[in-house]
Amino acid sequence: MDSLELIIDQHLNNDRQGPGGAHEFARALALCGLDQSATIQVADIGCGTGAATLSLASKLNAKVTAVDFLAPFIEKLEHRAAQAGLTECVDTLVASMDDLPFEPEQFDLIWSEGAIYNMGFTTGVEYWRRFLKPGGVLAVSEITWTTASRPAQLEDFWQQAYPEVATSSAKFAILEQAGYSPIGYFTLGEHCWLENYYQPLQAGKADFLRRHGSSEDALAVVNELDEEQGLYEKYKEFYSYGFYIARIAGEHPSL
Repeated sequence: MDSLELIIDQHLNNDRQGPGGAHEFARALALCGLDQSATIQVADIGCGTGAATLSLASKLNAKVTAVDFLAPFIEKLEHRAAQAGLTECVDTLVASMDDLPFEPEQFDLIWSEGAIYNMGFTTGVEYWRRFLKPGGVLAVSEITWTTASRPAQLEDFWQQAYPEVATSSAKFAILEQAGYSPIGYFTLGEHCWLENYYQPLQAGKADFLRRHGSSEDALAVVNELDEEQGLYEKYKEFYSYGFYIARIAGEHPSL
């Protein structure tokens, strides 16, 4: 089993594949300023097993297209949607986020939690813009420095892992240059990382290692998780995910 298959197995049975939370979802959705009585088209890109997808489908009068390049996550999402009675509200698509088969101006809202880093923030917001209607809204969470300076160990780690890590002001400038008008922003709290993301993964660690015979590759996956969590716990005051909400610049249509 290769490293990607191991990571899929590690995350498959968890509610979330990255930091986030129900309260934070509701806060971001409120900042979008959508008419929640109108029928709208929504894409959840990098949806994982569907925590945000199911919330969007239940809170909005919407058809939600859930996109992930990992078929096992999509299969799990479909099962969860059926259990929640939301199958009719959710379409699923196994596809890469940088090669989407959508029509121009198809969506009123594009949502993406903790996933845009896979193609890079700048590339992602520029590419996805074409799929939003005039006045459409983009809501994405993205790893963000929360201070002007930070310890060298932390800087080195994130520069290697994701060179586009930057402050919120830099991210807002990217959004504005791509033709968006920022309308909201906040950072995710500690519970989004520890209680909602790291702790469920740690709770499943023993079973994960047992399934894979504590192989060298499985141990490497677990050790990487431990290192990342340790880094967060040590340096959480310096970084988090920032939730960015922005509208296509121009006239705000009636949704």
